[in-house]
Amino acid sequence: MIPFNKPFLTGKELHYISEAHARGQLAGDGYFTKKCNSWLEEKTGSHKALLTHSCTAALEIAAILADIQPGDEVIMPSYTFVSTANAFVLRGGVPVFVDIREDTLNIDERLIEAAITPRTKAVVPVHYAGVACEMDTIMAIARNHNLLVIEDAAQGVMATYKGRPLGSIGDLGCYSFHETKNIISGEGGALLINNPAFAERAEIIREKGTNRSQFFRGQVDKYTWVDIGSSYLPGELIAAFLWAQMEEAEAITAKRLEIWNHYHQSFEDLEASGRLRRPAIPEECRHNAHMYYLLLRDLEDRSAFITQMKEQSIDCVFHYVPLHSSGFARDKPRASAAKLELTSTLSERLVRLPLWIGLSGQQRNVIQSASSSLSS
Repeated sequence: MIPFNKPFLTGKELHYISEAHARGQLAGDGYFTKKCNSWLEEKTGSHKALLTHSCTAALEIAAILADIQPGDEVIMPSYTFVSTANAFVLRGGVPVFVDIREDTLNIDERLIEAAITPRTKAVVPVHYAGVACEMDTIMAIARNHNLLVIEDAAQGVMATYKGRPLGSIGDLGCYSFHETKNIISGEGGALLINNPAFAERAEIIREKGTNRSQFFRGQVDKYTWVDIGSSYLPGELIAAFLWAQMEEAEAITAKRLEIWNHYHQSFEDLEASGRLRRPAIPEECRHNAHMYYLLLRDLEDRSAFITQMKEQSIDCVFHYVPLHSSGFARDKPRASAAKLELTSTLSERLVRLPLWIGLSGQQRNVIQSASSSLSS
């Protein structure tokens, strides 16, 4: 079996985990957490970066910082992971889904303004497959309407838009280090705080609503409960594992791009013949090879493709079931009102191919050959 994903190890993870234990602190915000935070700040130019136990946690902190109240609306794509919406629904917010672009499968920036109402609080662009949304337009719309922009950059580590790292453009950005991402820690995430006005409160929310970090910096003589919050820190073992990955982030990205480019070249003729469609990368975007997908002709074609690939011991998967079509969203008229034709049709056609470091040239050729014969 050629698996869909296989977590990559740099070789230093266990050493750093052992070092974290030797340093005597396994709870959060220790030596390796601080190193990871600093790396993120340096790489992205963010005002402040805070590791979290997941991207979901980062999104939940962002929803609190955005002061989402019951009935407040948040504009986002439906073609995304459930955490994008859940973070705001937990605060009583209402997701307002906008259709996606046909080329990148990102939120269609041309449709955002029409979705804004007096209840709108924020826009949440999701950088699908590590390919940037059209952020200049989105930021301009948000500023014109006094809205926050919270980037769901779960798939966007080491990718850029016009030279700017994904997650560093909006007021807040959220990363994932889940084992299926490029840089991993099993579970894990980070919140990038690009608007300095949110920095102090973000730290408090992440520390269960206490000013504990200020206490350890000597800014207060004791720490206490000062705000709402939860336990959003990762343990130090997670941070130690992640640090080994961050040290090799450039090499990891380069290796994934090599595999991505092999796929892309291999399927060029099939796209030209109209049998499938390859990913589209706008000129202003530098992607990170988070995934390689194909768009087949319809749902029936996609289902047959996955089944037949598995019969040849190749594990391919589809991706999100659009949120607006879920039973949960159907009970919320504002969330399910839009037709979202491209979201519905493209999501039924998309299939993801195996992409992980260590995938050999021979394995890639097997995948390419099997895909070519089945997509005819």
